[in-house]
This record gives sequence, C-alpha cells and structure tokens, in this order.
Amino acid sequence: SIVFLVSSFFVLLIYNQFIINKMRRASSVLLSQSIRSGNAPILAANMGVLGTENAFTILARAAVLANEGKDIINLGIGQPDFPTPDHIVEAGVKALRDGHHGYTPANGIKPLREAVAADILKYRNATVDPDNIVIVPGGKVTLFNCIMMFGEPGAEIMYPNPGFPIYESVIKYSGATAVPIPMLEENGFSFDVEALLANITPKTRLIIINSPANPTGGIVSKESMDRLAEGLMEHPHVSIMSDEIYCRLQYTGLDISPSMLAYEHLRDRLIILDGWSKTYAMTGWRLGYGVWPSSLAPKATQLNINSTSCTNASAQWAALAATSGPQQDVTDMNTSFLRRRDLIVNELNTIPGFSCSAPKGAFYAFANIKETGKTSREIESLLLEELGVATVAGTSFGHLGEGYLRFSYAASDDNIKGAMDRIRTRAHAGW
Repeated sequence: SIVFLVSSFFVLLIYNQFIINKMRRASSVLLSQSIRSGNAPILAANMGVLGTENAFTILARAAVLANEGKDIINLGIGQPDFPTPDHIVEAGVKALRDGHHGYTPANGIKPLREAVAADILKYRNATVDPDNIVIVPGGKVTLFNCIMMFGEPGAEIMYPNPGFPIYESVIKYSGATAVPIPMLEENGFSFDVEALLANITPKTRLIIINSPANPTGGIVSKESMDRLAEGLMEHPHVSIMSDEIYCRLQYTGLDISPSMLAYEHLRDRLIILDGWSKTYAMTGWRLGYGVWPSSLAPKATQLNINSTSCTNASAQWAALAATSGPQQDVTDMNTSFLRRRDLIVNELNTIPGFSCSAPKGAFYAFANIKETGKTSREIESLLLEELGVATVAGTSFGHLGEGYLRFSYAASDDNIKGAMDRIRTRAHAGW
C-alpha cells in the first residue's frame, strides 16, 4: 500500500542518516587518533622547501623578550620608523568616507596606474603605459607572481646572494633551480657582470636584480648595468625582474644606480618591482606595483584574480595621494637616513671584531663580523639574548652572508647610539 511505501521510505531515510552520522563520528575519531599519533596532513612536496624571512622571526622573539621586561633596541626589521605622512593617511580615511569599500579592477584603479606612470617618467625618465602597471598588495606579490610565471622543474632562476630571502624561497617553491649571483664585499656588494653572463644557460628563465639592495645597501653601477643590458642581447630567452623598491633611497653625491627601464631593448622581457612601503613609510598598508611587458601584464592580472582579487580600495587612494602629492616628507626621511647611515657606520667601525663599508642606498648596514671568531647566527643570538639588540644574521639572506650581520638604521639616533654602546662594551670584554 501507499502507506507502507511511505513508511518504508522514512525508515530507510532515518537509517541512512544514522549510518552517515556513525561514519562521521568514526572519521572524527580516526582523525583525532591520527593527530595524537603524530600523523600530519599530507602536503604538497614543495611546502617542504618554502623558506621564510628571518627578520620577522627576530621581531617576534624581540617582542617576547620585551614583554618579559627586557629593554630591546630593534635594529632588525626593515621598515622606516617614521609615521606615514599625514596627507596620505587623510586620503585613505577620505576614501573610506567617500564609499570606496568595494572591489577594484584586479590590476588597480586607473588614476593610480596613471600616477605611477607619471612618477616613473619624473624619477626614472622612462615612459610606461598605465595598462602595463599592475597594482598589488605589497611588493612580494609581484615577486611571487613573477617567479611562479617562470619557475618550474628544469628551469633555472638567478638571484642575488646575499639577498632578500624570499627570492630563493619562492624559486625553490616553484620547482626551479635557484642559481646564486654572488654579491661580495670586495665588489662593493655588487655582482661581477662577466661571471653573471657566463653562468647563463639554456635553462635560465629569469634573472633577479636588486639595486639598491637588501641586505647590503649596495648598488649596481651604471657601468655594470650597461654591460649587463648589452650582454643580455645574446640571451633573448632570459627575462629580468628588477627589484627597485629602494630606488628613491639613494644618497646624494654617490653614483646613482639606473633603472633597468632605461634599456629599451629589454622592455619586452623586463619586469619592474616597486611600491610605497619604503619610500613613504607605508609598510603596513601593503601596497606595491609591477611594471610588466604588454604580453605579461594580463597574466599578472590573472594571477591577482586567482589569489588576492584586488588591492585594498582605500589604500590605493592613499597611494595616489602619496605618488601625486608633496614629496617633502620623502626628502626629509632620506636626509635622516643619510645622517643615520654615517652614524652607524662610524660606530660599527669602532667596535672590535666589526668593520663596515658605507652603504650607497636603502637603510641597511651589512657589517663584517668575521674577526669576532663567531658565526653570524651566534652573534645575532648573543646580541639579542644578552644585550637586547635585535639584528639579522647574514646567513638569513643566503649562505654567502656568513660572517656578516645586517643592521637596519631605520631607527632613531638615540637607539642606534644605545645599541652601539652595548655592543662595544661587550666587544671590549671579549667575544
């Protein structure tokens, strides 16, 4: 009968739900047992080669020590100690009040891309189509997108060593072979251009250049850039990513490192990385941009769509105010950085076991500590744990950083002097 069929249907439905719930409970028990027994989720193999940026590890440890009552002077993290200029903050606030709360185009709002193009023309004397500019939430996004475009098993990507650690990390994550470009003190922390060109192989997909450089403060001279650009004519299969995030932080009276945008014959395979974090003291706003060849800008935008969607709307309007507005704050910050550079270099060169050449850009001093007889990690740990001075070991930037220690002088004069006094006193007691 119909009643019997309906009753049977509901009985089966209830029984089916009972079985499903029982299976879920059993699965939950098995998962708990797996966790307790130490079995981990099965991850992709490339997660095992993903590195990190040790400056953030040091920052976290310094915060723990400070919470425990230790007096910490932080010369580790690479961010300006100045606040974001007021007119930029107000532009961000106004954007929120004006209703800029939604998605933006994946490559960024057009007024900002146009302003970036005008800025590049003003400061780098290069003409760029705004459609080739892709706005991203931080310079690392351009780096990540670029390396993932070119990197895969069997490919080679050349990168500076010592250099920004995320270069090597993402290259390995992509599956490509990371080929170091030595940035040695005897070369002014620049590269030997003939050696670089000689190391290019048919497998080389991408060369990463960073000038001025993190962690060394070194720059690549115009002579070396010219020779590199000339030599790359013989290697049309190789693309270049020029990380120019510190391009406005070069010091008056010194040789200025040119932008690679100056070399027109490379434009169809050149990616420029830049942003607002360092120049305008906007690290927490997470704003960057890439200048891409016409053939690659849509692909960079496509990667944005698949990952970040777009960059924060109000932050983009703040970036527009930064780029198009008054630049006196940038000039003032650079004046302070130059004074602090001279202060920290002079101080470091009075410390037994330490020596330091004057950096030509950025806001880092890369001190040679080989005469202490200790490794970079040992000195890093000693300074933080014993003296309360946060720095970053040279090996955080690659194996060629052994024997060096990075100091960020994006800190007050008093903090620099205080840190140097602590280190000098310890050095006189013996390493």
